[in-house]
Amino acid sequence: MDLLSYLLYFAALVGLAWLLALWMVRVYSAALPSVLLRIEGALCRLSGAAPDRGMGWGGYALAVLVFNATGFVVLYVLLRAQGALPLNPDGIGGMAPDLAFNTAVSFVTNTNWQAYSGEAQLSYLSQMAGLTVQNFVSAGTGMAVAVAVIRGFVSAKGATLGNFWVDLTRSVLWILLPLSVVLALFLGWQGVPQTLQGAVVATGVEGQEQVIARGPAAAQIAIKQLGTNGGGFFGVNSAHPFENPTIASNMAQSLSILLIPVAFCFLFGRMAGDRRQGWAIFAAMAVMFVAGLAVIHVYEVAGNPALGLGANMEGKEQRFGAMLSALWAASTTAASNGSVNAMHDSFMPLSGLVMMVNMQIGEVIFGGVGAGLYGMLLYVVLAVFLAGLMVGRTPEYLGRKIEGREVTLAVLAFLSMPLGILVGGAVAATVPQALAAVQDPGPHGMSEILYAYSSATGNNGSAFGGYGAALPWHTTTLGIIMLLGRYAIIIPMLAIAGSMVRKPQAPVTSGTFPTHGPLFVTLLILTVLILGALTFFPVLALGPIAEETARVAGQSF
Repeated sequence: MDLLSYLLYFAALVGLAWLLALWMVRVYSAALPSVLLRIEGALCRLSGAAPDRGMGWGGYALAVLVFNATGFVVLYVLLRAQGALPLNPDGIGGMAPDLAFNTAVSFVTNTNWQAYSGEAQLSYLSQMAGLTVQNFVSAGTGMAVAVAVIRGFVSAKGATLGNFWVDLTRSVLWILLPLSVVLALFLGWQGVPQTLQGAVVATGVEGQEQVIARGPAAAQIAIKQLGTNGGGFFGVNSAHPFENPTIASNMAQSLSILLIPVAFCFLFGRMAGDRRQGWAIFAAMAVMFVAGLAVIHVYEVAGNPALGLGANMEGKEQRFGAMLSALWAASTTAASNGSVNAMHDSFMPLSGLVMMVNMQIGEVIFGGVGAGLYGMLLYVVLAVFLAGLMVGRTPEYLGRKIEGREVTLAVLAFLSMPLGILVGGAVAATVPQALAAVQDPGPHGMSEILYAYSSATGNNGSAFGGYGAALPWHTTTLGIIMLLGRYAIIIPMLAIAGSMVRKPQAPVTSGTFPTHGPLFVTLLILTVLILGALTFFPVLALGPIAEETARVAGQSF
């Protein structure tokens, strides 16, 4: 029954993503109905964007940085001043400087790491005008960058990468916004609140008063899933019954997490003029995703014999059970989403290992909207280069040569992951102010640190729940690492795209290494696992692997 449920889920996901990719091709090629093009043109003129004014990689990167920096400043000021601003029926005060910094960076970088509890520390204005807006534009930024990178690989020699402002507008206006409206209406129907009224004071069955938080949740939850943002309206995220009340809402959100990332694979194939290229990237991602999901499912359904028979239900909601919790955990860590419908801190050790590896390889198993595709193209560059070395030929991808400049930039982007995770985690494991955040001793405490810094660097946003992320040390350092994880990949990938588009496209010959068949898919998977996962094996051995070894040996910490 579980297998059938998974098959139906994947069939629905692939079918919907395929259809969405058809629409995305029309969006980014400006092949929309005339009325929509007039609306888009009016907005572009109002903002000063020029659809026919293309950008080189440097101009595109500068536009991304300027836009995101402006968004950070606006959000930071809003969070600090929310106590004196309207739409604050519960009288919540402004955020502390370090927490406002962390939160603003988190949402601008599409990480949505939450060192706060939304219902207790954010006004409705901050939730709507601050976080929800960034949910749209940070996701739109990733989508725009991905489309620019695709153009660099597939466009004719001398073409530009497009216009960031136009790509951003199209991503938000014609993809994210319509999908979010549909999903928000569905979630509202399922029971997710959408109101500007304050908290409700109710009397419980034992006669005690209880304050029940509510607010404009449905709209934020829709875009948090579709944009692979993950930041919840409530502190416990999608485990909260007001965010995720039913099986239907859970499945709709699970599909939404992966929908646009999967669609980007098919979009790539269509823009490249060879759908097999998109299917090859999708196949590599899907194989790794299914393998990780299988591990999480087996361990969570089997449970821990030391705690009795049955599935591991610690930290999980009864309405979802072990299976739907496993599917969500695999999806949210693979897709750079970070939302949770169960507490990852309570999963089995090897389940936690899979979730960490999903983040440590750069969130390229589907990944964030747009970010997953351009992250995987980084590995494609390295895989094609390695294949060229093995056969003694100049490596090529889509008819263009992969040379020293592209490989150097790809390696620099790749190194941002171990820099943020290993260096950041190593410092956190030795500084007393940082160690105060660790809840559990031994290997699990090491896993808490490793998970947090993997999540921040990978722009995921989920965490092991016992980790005290609100300490000033972590709000500051994790904020800096989120910036590293986002822009140390975006800038080199745009530079690679800018380099590729300047090269002529050579025709395919009998000696060209095919990049669309099973051999290339296997090579790409091995490149991701060898360069990505093995980089972190020593530290994983000190955390989840040691914890699993101790569990099997019947030891406890």
